[in-house]
Amino acid sequence: VQLQASGGGLVQAGGSLRLSCAASGRTFSSYTTGWFRQTPGKEREFVAAIRWSDGRTYWTDSVKGRFTISRDNAPKTHYLQMDSLKPEDTAIYYCAAATRFSGRTASAWQYWGQGTLVTVSS
Repeated sequence: VQLQASGGGLVQAGGSLRLSCAASGRTFSSYTTGWFRQTPGKEREFVAAIRWSDGRTYWTDSVKGRFTISRDNAPKTHYLQMDSLKPEDTAIYYCAAATRFSGRTASAWQYWGQGTLVTVSS
């Protein structure tokens, strides 16, 4: 599975951005895709994920109600709509995929895209 992320940028606090992650290569009927983020000196943090078989979503508490995750089957792309952005959302965002959801730690995910930088100014 190859993942290609896009959509980062600079936005003011309270604004919105949409990240996209296109998947190609071998896919699995029950795979899950999602997003992590990372700031300097910190571990990669789980943000959200969606299970493709049934649309079940997984979240970290700090973004619930502000971010939305969705997917399109053709092409296999998932999106992270980020609204009401805060300066603390500033990070490099990575899309990821796993054959099945096995937890919110980065080591549980098998496939990674390149990061895209999101900067939220105050």
